[in-house]
Amino acid sequence: MEPQDNIEEDDTAASPSSSSPPTRSLPRQRVSLQKSSVCSRSYFMVVMVFFHVYIINVIALLLYVHYNNGSNAITANRDFTSRDNSHKDTGASNPQTPADSGFPRNMHLPRIEGIRVGHVQKVSLVPGKVHEMKTLSLKPLLFEIPQFLSEEECGVVVHLAQLKGLMESQVMVPEGQEELNQQLNLSPEEIFNFLDLNQDGQLQPHEVCWQTSMSVKPWFCSLARLRKCNVWLYLVFISRSQLVRNSRHTWLYQGQGAHQVLQDLRKRFTRLTRLPSSLVELSEPLQVVRYEQGGHYHAHHDSGPVYPETACTHTRLAANTTSPFQTSCRYITVLFYLNNVEEGGETTFPVADNRTYEENDVDLLDTRKHCDKGNLRVKPIKGTAVFWYNYLSDGRGWVGEQDEYSLHGGCVVTRGTKWVANNWINVDPDYQRQARYQQFVSQQQETQEQEELISELNSDQHIERHQDL
Repeated sequence: MEPQDNIEEDDTAASPSSSSPPTRSLPRQRVSLQKSSVCSRSYFMVVMVFFHVYIINVIALLLYVHYNNGSNAITANRDFTSRDNSHKDTGASNPQTPADSGFPRNMHLPRIEGIRVGHVQKVSLVPGKVHEMKTLSLKPLLFEIPQFLSEEECGVVVHLAQLKGLMESQVMVPEGQEELNQQLNLSPEEIFNFLDLNQDGQLQPHEVCWQTSMSVKPWFCSLARLRKCNVWLYLVFISRSQLVRNSRHTWLYQGQGAHQVLQDLRKRFTRLTRLPSSLVELSEPLQVVRYEQGGHYHAHHDSGPVYPETACTHTRLAANTTSPFQTSCRYITVLFYLNNVEEGGETTFPVADNRTYEENDVDLLDTRKHCDKGNLRVKPIKGTAVFWYNYLSDGRGWVGEQDEYSLHGGCVVTRGTKWVANNWINVDPDYQRQARYQQFVSQQQETQEQEELISELNSDQHIERHQDL
C-alpha cells in the first residue's frame, strides 16, 4: 500500500507542476496577439500609402491627357505672345494690333477630349436642358449629340432653305479660277505628267482619286491615248455631280437680322465647340443640302492641307502675297440631320480609327458601291448633330496638320429624301494670317458703321432743314 501512497503523493506533487504550464503560456499568447496587431497596423499603413499613390497617378494621367490635347494655356500663352510680337514686328506699318481688333493675343483653340470610343459626357448648350455628347471615334475626333435641334427647329431650317431656293451641287472649275486655267495653258504632256504621280507613263486610279475607280478604268490610258481621247476636257468640264455628288443645296445667313432659329443655332454650336465667337461669326454661313433618292456624296475631306504655296480661301484677302492655289481651311465640321431618312443616307467614315491611313484604297471613296465597307457609319436621325475636327492640334493650342482620318462621305439614299445642314468653322493654320484677317474685317466693319452713321446724320439734318423750310 505504501508504494501506492507514494504514487499518489507523486501524482499530487506532480499535479501543480502539470497545471503550471498553462499559466505560463498566457503571456506567450498575449505577446502573439500584440505581434499580430502590430503586423495588421503596418499592413494597413502600406495599403493606404499605395492607395494614395495610385490616386495621384490617376490624377496626373488625367492632367497629362487634358494638356496634351491642346488645353495647356500656359504653353499656349507663351507661344502666342511670341507670335504676336513677331506679328508686330512684321506689321509695324499698321498702327492697329490684332488685340485692338478683338483678336486676343493669347488666343488658343480648345479641343474637346474624346477619352475613349463610347464615352458619354454631359454638355449644357441651352438653358434648362442638358445634352449628352458621345464619342464615336478618336481618329478623327468625332462626337454625336442627339436632340441637338428640336423638330420645330429642323422644320424651320428646311422651310427657310426651300424659300431661299436650292441649286444643283456640282463641282466644276472653282469660281474665280477660270483665268488661272487660261494662264496655265497646259499642254497634254504637262497635264499627263501632272496627274502621273509615280511617273510610270500610265494613270492609275489612285492618281485621280477624286474620280471613282469604275469611271477611271475605261480610260486607263497612256500619253498617246490621252491625246486621242482629249481626256483633259473630260477631267475639267464634265459634270461631276453624277460621279462625286448628287444633291441640291443653298446657303443661309446666321448673323444679325437673320431668323432667330438660325441665330440660336450658331450660338448653340459655338458653346458646343467652345471656340471664340469671333472665329465662328466670321466663318461660312449655314449650308442646307437635300439628297433625293439616289443622292450621295463620295468620301472626301472638308479641308485640304495647307502648303507654303497655298492660301486659305477665307483669309486670302489678308495674305501678304497672292497665291493661285486656295483651300477651304475648315477647322471643324458640324453636321445636322434635319429629317429621318427612310432608308440609306448614312454618313460614312471609311478609315475612322484605322491603325494606318490607306490613301490608295480608292474603292473606299466610292460610297455608291462600298459604303458598307467603311469603319464607321452614322445613321441620320432628325435633330441629331455630329461634329469632328478636320485638323490636328499643333501641340501649342493652334491648328496643326490635316487629319487624314476625317475622310467622310454620304451613302446613297435608297428610299426617301435626306435633309442635312453643315456649319464649318474656318481657321487659318497660320496664326498671323488669321490675326490679320480678323483685323481686316474689324476695320471694314468699323468703316461701314461710320458710313452708316454719317448717312443717318445727313438724312436727319436733311429732314430738319426740310421741316424748317
